Amino acid sequence: MAGTKASRQQEEDERSGLRDTLTRPLELVLLSVERIQESVDEAVVRGRMTREDANDLVAELVTRGRRTSRDLLGDVEQLLGRGREQIETAAGDARRKAGDRAVRAGRVVGLQPAFPIDDYDDLTVAQVRQRLPGLTPAELRKLRDHERRNANRKSVLAAVDKALD
Repeated sequence: MAGTKASRQQEEDERSGLRDTLTRPLELVLLSVERIQESVDEAVVRGRMTREDANDLVAELVTRGRRTSRDLLGDVEQLLGRGREQIETAAGDARRKAGDRAVRAGRVVGLQPAFPIDDYDDLTVAQVRQRLPGLTPAELRKLRDHERRNANRKSVLAAVDKALD
């Protein structure tokens, strides 16, 4: 559990840092390379800087601008990736819940198989535990009997017994 808490804390810290980065006022301006070059060329014409200094300045500004753009795009892509993962997880949970409800509804009208959880024998202990809430006592007893006759996983049997209490 300590690893889980540390993982959650790290994720929250990352979220907070990213949120701070994206919500603080960005001290950025958008200038094209051409506009920068025009401004520096004007300074050269007026004799305020040499052509060599002007070229160095433009090159440095463009390099820094590209680096800042890459960093900003990386932060946005990371944020979008996390959002996409959260949406996919939520959608999967919703599909699973809807599927479980449809199976139960189908059983009521006699359209679905009588076993309480579809593909039960292919599920992990954690997946079985997630599906226990919402099962009727009769369904829980049926599931417990099946588990005893087949895989006989102690942790599943304990979770079913706890759900029956």
